[in-house]
Amino acid sequence: MIITFEGIEGSGKSLHIENVAKYLKKKKISFVKLREPGGSKNSEKIRKLILNNKSNFNRYTDLLLYLAARSENIEKIIIKNYQKKVILIDRFTDSTLAYQHYGMGISKKIIDHLNRYLLKKIKINFTFLNIVNEKNLKKRLFKRKKLNRYDKFKHTFYKKVQKGFIRQAKLDNKKYLIVNSNIKIEDNKRIIINKINKILNI
Repeated sequence: MIITFEGIEGSGKSLHIENVAKYLKKKKISFVKLREPGGSKNSEKIRKLILNNKSNFNRYTDLLLYLAARSENIEKIIIKNYQKKVILIDRFTDSTLAYQHYGMGISKKIIDHLNRYLLKKIKINFTFLNIVNEKNLKKRLFKRKKLNRYDKFKHTFYKKVQKGFIRQAKLDNKKYLIVNSNIKIEDNKRIIINKINKILNI
């Protein structure tokens, strides 16, 4: 199974994917965990380029760099483990659509076409979409010791991106769980683990 964790900055997705990874380890279930951008050795190199505060790529270069990182992950990690282990991914194809299409205005057709070309027969089985309000987003970003390039957009941008995520989730709500990260973390941990148990028949 491929299970993705999506959401804007400060939405708690990285915390929850880490919690699920610990849970699967405890249950002795084979899994791999990766992030985008990042993951494989080459993808991590691309991550540094994309998120570097000194980088000032245009939106098309950004898109192609994200897809280059994804291409490396598909070849080096995902194909090797597909249908053999649970694959947990912190950001994936939904993020590309939400940020690059809904946020930056790049053609949805182009993004969909490139994603289909890279993924081929690979399918995402389930997505946890983490949503956050403006107050908590600002509070969580303020607590970060170091902000990368994607942590510094105006709130209007994050609002557009989050609306894009929600729009995608509504297209196929059986494969999505919207996680309200404005409530207590412990409550969300419980909700997510319960859903993981159902998805994986634990």
